[in-house]
Amino acid sequence: MRTQYTKATKKKELTHAWHLVDVKGKVLGHVATEIAMKLLGKSKPNYVPNLDCGDSVVVINCALVEVTGKKEKEKRYGNFSGFPGGLKEKALWQVRKEKPTEIIRHAVWGMLPKNKLRDRLITRLFLFADENHPYQKNINA
Repeated sequence: MRTQYTKATKKKELTHAWHLVDVKGKVLGHVATEIAMKLLGKSKPNYVPNLDCGDSVVVINCALVEVTGKKEKEKRYGNFSGFPGGLKEKALWQVRKEKPTEIIRHAVWGMLPKNKLRDRLITRLFLFADENHPYQKNINA
């Protein structure tokens, strides 16, 4: 009787493709989930959680992403300096005006696994507030 074994995925067998995602008029959470799955590579047949199997993702029109309900005024983005009184918060509409790409980066960052791969995965996320980007030749290839 012959037994068949599943072959382990090797690092040299992995390929990284490029994807273009246009978020104009799409809901933030749905788009962030889609982007996180592409960065992780979970749709690939050779996915393993301990290797960087994901693809590069170029996101355009970040300033035009939609949110539902009252999130535009009530959702808060904050950071803490570590000192007393060092909490700084901004509403979603303020972040959209100053740095619209940070809205999507923050949402995708929270959906990636909290391990050593997260820093490497987020480096392949390229965000642009409008339609112009320098990666067109990589996406068509």
